[in-house]
Amino acid sequence: MTRQFDVDPGLKGSGDFEAVPGADPAPGKGRKVRYRVDVEKGLDLDAALFARAVQETLNDDRSWAHGGAMTFERISSGDPDFVITLASPGTTGVWCAKSGLDTTVDNVSCDSAATQRIMINAYRWARGADTYGPDRMLAYRQMLINHEVGHRLGHNHENCRKPGGLAPVMQQQTKTLEIGGISCRPNPWVYPSA
Repeated sequence: MTRQFDVDPGLKGSGDFEAVPGADPAPGKGRKVRYRVDVEKGLDLDAALFARAVQETLNDDRSWAHGGAMTFERISSGDPDFVITLASPGTTGVWCAKSGLDTTVDNVSCDSAATQRIMINAYRWARGADTYGPDRMLAYRQMLINHEVGHRLGHNHENCRKPGGLAPVMQQQTKTLEIGGISCRPNPWVYPSA
């Protein structure tokens, strides 16, 4: 989870998805949110590692599960509340466009709200962003999961307000850590001090 991987920023995959097999029970007592993890067929990335990262990140007390508010359960069949999808940049662009979002300019991820899918751009998952650098890949991946799931849970973008403070998880941290002259530090968590 700390390494970078090679993924072509212009990669256009098959567009076919496969659910990561198995399940991870919801560990908490809060409102249960059921999700499935799909990975685009043909991606040379570890699907099981991706699924584990999603489950561990979402159920961390610093994430949306904070204080027992929610608990996240991964399923591979049945009816999920949403589907977290790891896909090539090209396929991510197609699915995000279904919700009126253009992810092709900065090669980013999105919550394709008009569909069931949260699209995680495989290029960003593999390579990260300049704002985090190559030494903070785990933190970047945690931010990516928390940010996009945050949209699905109804949260909009936020910006830094305190110079030198931690960026809100709902800031577009892949693009920048500086907004309106206020520079913040990278932060992957909803509740970083928990």
